[in-house]
Parts: sequence; structure tokens; C-alpha cells
Amino acid sequence: MSGQKPTVVLVHGAFADSSSWNGVVERLQSYDYPVLAAANPLRGLTSDSEYVKQVVASVEGPVVLVGHSYGGAVVSNAAKGLDNVKALVFVAAFMPDEGESALDLAGRFPGSTLGEALRPVPVTLSDGSRTVDLYIEKSRFHHQFAADVPEETATVMAATQRPVTNAALAEAASAAAWKEIPSWVLVATEDLNIPPRTQTFMAERAKATSIAVAASHAVGVSHPVDVARLINEAAQATA
Repeated sequence: MSGQKPTVVLVHGAFADSSSWNGVVERLQSYDYPVLAAANPLRGLTSDSEYVKQVVASVEGPVVLVGHSYGGAVVSNAAKGLDNVKALVFVAAFMPDEGESALDLAGRFPGSTLGEALRPVPVTLSDGSRTVDLYIEKSRFHHQFAADVPEETATVMAATQRPVTNAALAEAASAAAWKEIPSWVLVATEDLNIPPRTQTFMAERAKATSIAVAASHAVGVSHPVDVARLINEAAQATA
């Protein structure tokens, strides 16, 4: 790959944090990519996207922007108008069109068992408004989110999961950057959060380059080599 290597910006989704990218980060760094795993606030799609947009705008040079799960909706929203984003990579992720929400897409095809695994927690925000934080029940986390991850690892992931607000999942996207920026998609064929049929539908709609990996929703943890390889492919193709 000639010229400057892009910075890979990784955006986690719901029920995870930036450490979920650790294995992917290690492999990307072995390819000599600069990497930044951003903290996704998980509070609301518009505000989360604006935060990520500011993070990406602060990066000098080209960027490959990667989203997992709900993070896919965030990166697609955030990348609109950012000239330094050369490629988008969606890893078992939502790719909403304008006006669509993560909840809309999750229910488009059967196969998700996420709803019955959730634990809602009412919270009051700093502005006094009330919302609901959603967690995956710890006893169900391994099967629901990370079935192909060792149990001891999944137990730690369950304890450190970050909640997403119900409002964030229900908020409609205001932009669909995948319509303008070359996109790559990893479909996790054993995903119980986002049905594989939904992932395939979104990839085909976007005319994205896609691969399928027999993995749970936590594919970045269980198959970091495959994820890093796809990101590398996107980086090389848009250099």
C-alpha cells in the first residue's frame, strides 16, 4: 500500500466498550496502521454521531471508519460530510437508511432474541429528563452476545458492558453515508442480536463488498483476524 496509511477509527456498539476491539487493534497495529478506538456514548443517535464526527475530524489524514452493532448506525450518520473518511466498514452492524432506526432494522427479519434478554433500568439524565438504560442480563450474555467466546471472557464482558438507551435504538438516522462512501460489510452468520438476514439485506442494499463469518455478534472478539483482514482490504482498496 503506497502513501500514508489511513487511521482506523473503531466505534463499538451497545453492551460493549472500546476494549471489545482489543484483538482487532493488535492485528491492525501489526499491519502498521494507526488505530483509535473511540468511546461511543450510547445516549442518542444524533448526539453519539456528533461526538464521533468530532473525534474523526480531529484525525489528520485519511480515515477508515469502522462500526460494530449500533456503532454502524453511528458511523454512517457521523461520516456524512467528512472528507477524510475514505471507507466505511460495518462489522455485524446496522446500516440504516435515512429515517430508519436500529429497532426498525432489528425487526425487519426474524431471528433476534435480544429483546427477551434485556434488563431495563430507568435513569434520569443531567437535564432532568428520564430514559431507560438497557443491559443484557448477565446470565444470558454469553449465549446472546458472545456464544463463540470463552465463557470466562464473556463473563468479564458481561460485567463491563455499557448500556444503551432505548431512545438511541429507536432514533431514526438523519444520514446514510454508505450511499456515498465505499463500504465493506462483515455478516456474522450466528448473530442473535442482528439477524443475519438483516445484515445481508443491508449489505446488498448498499452494494457493499461483504463477507460472511460463522460467528456470534461479538465477532470482533472471537474472530479478530477476519475483522482486521476486512478492514485492511477496505484500506487498501481506497488508498
